[in-house]
Amino acid sequence: QVQLVESGGGLVQAGGSLRLSCAASGSVFRINAVGWYRQAPGKQRELVAAIGSGGDSNYADSVKGRFTASRDNAKNTVYLQMNDLKPEDTAVYLCNMDLSYLIGSYSATGNYWGQGTQVTVSS
Repeated sequence: QVQLVESGGGLVQAGGSLRLSCAASGSVFRINAVGWYRQAPGKQRELVAAIGSGGDSNYADSVKGRFTASRDNAKNTVYLQMNDLKPEDTAVYLCNMDLSYLIGSYSATGNYWGQGTQVTVSS
């Protein structure tokens, strides 16, 4: 069974840094596309960073230059390095992956979400 497990959230002062991790477990053999989303209370879910299947990265304007998404294919893990955090970055952060995995001798693809991790930035 494929699962995504997130870690790395917490409370940090403005200007600080955090690194989020999202690890895929199960018979995963390839991470295709990756998205990092966030959702603040009363607001819509927002895509903040994405890594395409070709490795290209894109960022929301609000985090460009401060956040960096990366992946470690050998560990089936993706990361979101967040620097110069601001109070408006406070939200639950969720990872999303398109994955290829094995079911017996067959391959399959699917889209999965992490459980979310809280990031709180104090002023």
